[in-house]
Amino acid sequence: MGKVEEALRANTLRLVRREIRSTVVPLSRDVRELKRAVSQLRKAVAALERGAPRRAEQRGAAAPRLEAPEEEVRKARFSPALISKLRARLDLTQAQVAALLGVTGAAVAQWEGGQSSPRGSNRAALVALRKLGRREVTRLLARSGVPPRKRRVPTKKARKRARKKR
Repeated sequence: MGKVEEALRANTLRLVRREIRSTVVPLSRDVRELKRAVSQLRKAVAALERGAPRRAEQRGAAAPRLEAPEEEVRKARFSPALISKLRARLDLTQAQVAALLGVTGAAVAQWEGGQSSPRGSNRAALVALRKLGRREVTRLLARSGVPPRKRRVPTKKARKRARKKR
């Protein structure tokens, strides 16, 4: 009876090993893939943590607060034309004005288009912006990390037309 027992035992062990292997191999592949994913996520988190202080510093410097006395803010009158003239006088784009005031470019476009008007702290910031010159505004923009306005170099034809108008 010893040989039959041994044969049954060997056959059972072989079947059990095969069953275990068929279950474990796919799981081990999944574990390897998950380990790779975790490793990549760790690297990404480490990179973000290294850059976080710099981004926080930029965010803190990105919004210089322009403030004006409450009396002046109440007396101030704004029209779409006045806002666009102010922007032209300071030689700013809508995006740059938005960065200085801490609003979106769309808000500045709506103010200039007459669809809405500045209120609250934005109104106070516009009053304060009126008092600044190009140099101060350029310094504020540089401090906040906003790129300067790209100037278009006039073509020869455009310069000639400008001379004729004079």
